[in-house]
Amino acid sequence: MAQSEQVAEAVRRLTGRPVELVQITTYGDTSREHLAQIGGTGVFVTALRDALLRGEIDFAVHSLKDLPTSQPEELHLAAIPVREDPRDALIARDGLGFEQLARSGERAGRPARIGTGSPRRMAQLEAWARALGVVIETVPIRGNIDTRIGYVRSGELDAVVLAAAGLNRVGRADEVTELLSPDTVLPAPGQGALAVECVATDVLLAAQLVELDDPHTRAAVTAERTLLAALEAGCSAPVGALADLPGDGRTVTEMRLRGVVGTTDGKTLVQLSTTGPAPASADDRATPQRMGRRLADEMLAKGAAGLMGERAL
Repeated sequence: MAQSEQVAEAVRRLTGRPVELVQITTYGDTSREHLAQIGGTGVFVTALRDALLRGEIDFAVHSLKDLPTSQPEELHLAAIPVREDPRDALIARDGLGFEQLARSGERAGRPARIGTGSPRRMAQLEAWARALGVVIETVPIRGNIDTRIGYVRSGELDAVVLAAAGLNRVGRADEVTELLSPDTVLPAPGQGALAVECVATDVLLAAQLVELDDPHTRAAVTAERTLLAALEAGCSAPVGALADLPGDGRTVTEMRLRGVVGTTDGKTLVQLSTTGPAPASADDRATPQRMGRRLADEMLAKGAAGLMGERAL
């Protein structure tokens, strides 16, 4: 609701038209099962897309990382606004960072318990702890921000890991004890970005919504999501990816794409990166797509396929 209101306000300013928020509850919101068990892919977006196709809403706002990589012909991804912070964020007891927390668990005679609903986070956090020579326990959790942070406040968990973007959007960034560097923990493909979707036949609305689109963000997430699709992995598979377009915001000539796949125990990671030319224009989808497919091929050649529990879109 917080991120939808931000987009709604931008559309109000852009069009001068009133925008009403329509709250839709999805299966992913109500199920208490772990994402890997319920399939992950599409569980947060299907109900919104159905409402679009029935004409109950004019456009939908999604967290891009929740969108399946295949786009229905009836729907149009009209805008991907400027991306929020793509990093993961640690909220730990006593204001601790990850390395302090992991080592404190060893001193206490029990592993530090860190909650997350993401196999991707589990894989990389466990690998990080192994690199430090310590053991942690990653605990599967679900729930909204309050519920997850509540596990730390109650002492049930030592820490939780959430997307920094979500915390920023609801004004909870001051509770973060460490922002996790992508050099150590790569985010989910598309993390921090929003997707504004409308029906493909509403050409006028699509033409208005495209004013919210950020070409650099779209290029980056296109590369990340192409990697995910080429790995034949769904959004709950243990895949991390991040594309960077270094530059001053005006002159961007290069794009770097990093990807990781790992087992949730952290014992095995396939982590590779590639660089190439930045897209030649805002309409250039082929360049980031080629980069995503190339990196996926390299990762599959290194054994990535055998590390993913989910292999279906």
